[in-house]
Amino acid sequence: MKTSFTTFIAVFVAVLTMSCNKDNGQHGNTLKEQIAALPKEALSDAELKGLVLMREEEKLAHDVYTALYNKWGMMIFNNISSSEQTHLEAVAALLAKYDLADSASGNGTGVFNDTTLQRLYNQLVSTGNNSLLDALNVGATIEDLDIFDLQNLLDDVDNQDITFVYNNLLKGSRNHIRAFYGQIINNGGTYSAQFITQQQLEEIVNSPKETGAWRKGK
Repeated sequence: MKTSFTTFIAVFVAVLTMSCNKDNGQHGNTLKEQIAALPKEALSDAELKGLVLMREEEKLAHDVYTALYNKWGMMIFNNISSSEQTHLEAVAALLAKYDLADSASGNGTGVFNDTTLQRLYNQLVSTGNNSLLDALNVGATIEDLDIFDLQNLLDDVDNQDITFVYNNLLKGSRNHIRAFYGQIINNGGTYSAQFITQQQLEEIVNSPKETGAWRKGK
């Protein structure tokens, strides 16, 4: 997710699903089997840095949604946090495949090695605790940023397995923002794009949920 997260705190302060599956398995294969089946190719510096960041940043989404579910008890947060766990496992599988250290290993809920992400987590949870509508806007903002950053990361990726994972994460993020946007409208709120374009947001939320979900597997 490149440097967008570094500027997110300032942007977020200034502006203020059912389980939406990422693209899953083809032919019944598990997540790890699908990733393992694709060739192991040389990593560029951009690909390596992107994987390390994505591991903690997917954890951030998971942990924020867990905290907001504990606060509000609304199932959308529980369901999407479960989906984010699958994302975490997908990126972890790539790290293992390329013998890279797991940047999120051993960290408890809400704990991050990256100090920017730690501040961001604290800010998001604090904002989301103000009201249910604020919490839903936090969710939409996270997914908005995820879409923006994954699109940017894909510009620097040519490895087939990383492309496969990122495209499926992107599909899931589009489903997630559809779910959050719908709940925001249902609760009398509004949401405008903060990272992707407004046109892109409208195209996503006015299109059907994307189907297909990769299967988890040990």
